Amino acid sequence: MASLTPFLIFTLFISLSALSNAQTTSKPKALLLPITKDASTLQYLTTLKLGTPLVDKTFAIDLGGKHLWMVCESGYNSSTYRPGHCGSAACSVTKPTFPCLSLCHRPSNPPPSPGCNNNSCRVLAENPFFGGALVIEVALDTISLRSTDGSKSGPAVSVPNFIFACAENQDLNDIATGANGIIGLGTNRVGFPSQLSALFGGSFRRKLAVCLPSTSKSNGVMFFGDSPHNFYPGYNTSKVIDVSSRFMFTKLYTNFQRTASPRVQGEQLLEYFVKITSILVNNNPIPLNTSLLEFRRTGIGGTKITTVSPYTILESSIYDSLVKAFDKEILKTSKVKKVEAVAPFTDCYTKGNLGMSILGLGVPDISIVFENNKDAIWQIYGANSMVEMSNDVACLGFLRVVSDTGTGSSIEIGGLQLQDNLVQFDLAASRMAFTNTLLLEEVECSNFKF
Repeated sequence: MASLTPFLIFTLFISLSALSNAQTTSKPKALLLPITKDASTLQYLTTLKLGTPLVDKTFAIDLGGKHLWMVCESGYNSSTYRPGHCGSAACSVTKPTFPCLSLCHRPSNPPPSPGCNNNSCRVLAENPFFGGALVIEVALDTISLRSTDGSKSGPAVSVPNFIFACAENQDLNDIATGANGIIGLGTNRVGFPSQLSALFGGSFRRKLAVCLPSTSKSNGVMFFGDSPHNFYPGYNTSKVIDVSSRFMFTKLYTNFQRTASPRVQGEQLLEYFVKITSILVNNNPIPLNTSLLEFRRTGIGGTKITTVSPYTILESSIYDSLVKAFDKEILKTSKVKKVEAVAPFTDCYTKGNLGMSILGLGVPDISIVFENNKDAIWQIYGANSMVEMSNDVACLGFLRVVSDTGTGSSIEIGGLQLQDNLVQFDLAASRMAFTNTLLLEEVECSNFKF
């Protein structure tokens, strides 16, 4: 008989796991988690129930992360916890870096405990906020999420034998205070969206949608699976708007680790990539080196969507072209002048008589146009382009990176530009859907009924 692929092993394993727990037989079509914004780090966080008994754990959100990982060193006591033993299906599908390593950074001969077990495999994980790589132990436990019909949260659904990894306290460097680890939402089979889809079967689509909040005082939401996305406008909490009916679509691309030679292709990345063809300021295209927008075998170029960076990062020539066009338009406005930079931004302005509306400061519109689809245009208004630094000064909320030889994606669309937009990633269809700002309909990401 032919050998099973890692994906088939994973699907069989997690499907059998579902049968062992009656709470999963309802097979919801969609699940959700809340999103908050940390005021200090500007990281986006979510809270997930884990273990037996179920305990709330907080995780920083990494849209392109490999998998869920958390610190297991202390405060984690669960009767349903199991280590990922070498040779197990859970170990196989994680593609372990060190398949069978008994290594523990604790006093000699400690008793077995979460994150420290003999004959268990270890995987390479990342802390993208600190920039370090972690070698951590594979584990399994029960998690619980709220179901949803797209209008409000529903009953909790328990998911047994969910694969994650156990880290140590030192691995939390630069992650928001109070977070227990990172939730990885990447495109791989042990990323959060794919594990849930494999568990619940065909009716549960391999889709992820995120709606990031704009302040630390309100919640956003993320959806797994397929459902309407009904929000209410601020002026009428009894009215329902299915914002997903406004979706525009563009293709998702595969990209690879950066390499020195175009003859050598690096490992496939798990993040979400799209192709931009032009950028407009007040509907006028800015000059661009279009080769920077293409994907190359070296892993350089193209556009990435990320929740790790709080602001969109642009390759230096793209940033300079954007600012030149933006300055030309904004400085036409009476009493608006350019002022000294305010870190981390380099281009700042007096507010003058810009005015304020539901769409934020009245500044020039920035539009992102996606490939082969003139209708797929992401409009960025003041609420998603400007950061108010004081009563008198606001800065353009984009960052410039110098990239003479190329260091990765030419454009990384970050948190500020994603806030109060609903963005969906359809992994099965390899496409991204987006709504443009919900503020146009007086809706915010916080306007979902939990």
